[in-house]
Amino acid sequence: MLTIIANVLAGLIGAGCIFMGANAFRAPRAAAGFGIPGTRTEDRTFQAWLSVKAVRDIASGLFIFILLAGATPHLLGWFMLAAAGIPAGDALIVSRNNGPKAAVYGIHGATAMVMVAISVLLLVA
Repeated sequence: MLTIIANVLAGLIGAGCIFMGANAFRAPRAAAGFGIPGTRTEDRTFQAWLSVKAVRDIASGLFIFILLAGATPHLLGWFMLAAAGIPAGDALIVSRNNGPKAAVYGIHGATAMVMVAISVLLLVA
């Protein structure tokens, strides 16, 4: 039962990654919600860098779905644990750039903690 719950949660994280990446292509202004103050979403150079991030977000989500489809829960657990470093790093970036604490802890930090919890569920399953 824990494996099913963890797989569903991992799938939601994967879908979220794909959605964020696709949304960055569709609506670059949405990147302002990342938490870095003064983000100039209309700047073409910023949009190019955002496209780089968008491709990586989509690929990260696809990696999760590939592992859900063909790997053991244990391998998915290790992947999710390693991937938790992405939102943890995002939290540090937002914090170091004087971003709002709600973005640091409520978005990025919470995502990292959920991913760690999912990985623990998968590793003990």
